[in-house]
Amino acid sequence: MVGPPRYKLADTAQQIVGGFLLAGPFVVTEEVWTLADGMSWFHGLATAVLVAVIGYGALYQADDDRDPDTEAEVAGLPLRFLSLISVAFGSVALLAILLNAPASFLEGMGRMEQLEVTLRVVSVGAIFSVVGAATADSVF
Repeated sequence: MVGPPRYKLADTAQQIVGGFLLAGPFVVTEEVWTLADGMSWFHGLATAVLVAVIGYGALYQADDDRDPDTEAEVAGLPLRFLSLISVAFGSVALLAILLNAPASFLEGMGRMEQLEVTLRVVSVGAIFSVVGAATADSVF
């Protein structure tokens, strides 16, 4: 009898490939930065929650082979899910920093305002990054 697939470090590597693949275009698109500049803190938070919902659904609702109750947990959350969320937000944030995108798109803003807009950009980009990360994790 074969049990459910167990989480391995290779799963995170797959998530990273998928997450970065779909995160890139959103970090370097001026429209995303303009959109995020117009968002409130509530919109940013709601977008972050949406990322978690999409990620959980993609991992455990769309894939019958996975059961969150049988996976290793940290603070009551499945390790695979935490990895997915970290990759989704982390890939967008890392690309934004490496490409110096906040300085390029948010000229004239103070550091604190740049940080706030960048966090909202990360939330927007993570919507797409989580789809790529979850797909890569499920397919490979």
